[in-house]
Amino acid sequence: MTTTNSKNSTAALTPLFAKDYNVYINHTDAGGIVYHANHLVFFENCRRDWFGQLGLNGYFLQTDNGDIQHFVVSQADLQYKRAILLDEVISVRVDKVELKPASMIFYQSIHRHMVGSTATDSSNSLLSSGKIVIACVQNQVQAEPISNDKSDATVANNAPMRPIRVPQKLRSAIEQAISEQMGSQ
Repeated sequence: MTTTNSKNSTAALTPLFAKDYNVYINHTDAGGIVYHANHLVFFENCRRDWFGQLGLNGYFLQTDNGDIQHFVVSQADLQYKRAILLDEVISVRVDKVELKPASMIFYQSIHRHMVGSTATDSSNSLLSSGKIVIACVQNQVQAEPISNDKSDATVANNAPMRPIRVPQKLRSAIEQAISEQMGSQ
């Protein structure tokens, strides 16, 4: 297991990745407050943007034999602290990552963007936080005939996905980012 720091000190440390996002009308309810499920959307966008910065192609990786590996959320635990409002700029962060053999645990947070704020100010700007467990899986796609006749027509049968190990390229990229963060503190 690889971690960046203890759970209690996450807010005071520099995040592994942070990106500012604008809050638009489509993120909010009729009262101009971000709909609770959109916190998950912001967390997802932040993780994907971080993967892109790490040189990874989003959530789909192809093995040497052509199998597609991808990632699914298997658990999400969110805590809502303050409302996020229409037209705000928010800072969405990846604060900490734990690497398990077949999953990754992301500790993320959303903060009100404050000009000139420091990492120690982040507890005052905290809007929500989450622990998101991402499982690494591989599709088990099999072709089956549509009918019993001997035609060439087939249809993909999506059998259950099977868990797989976190791909080494992804593991290495995250471990390097964690190492760089630890070295800068």
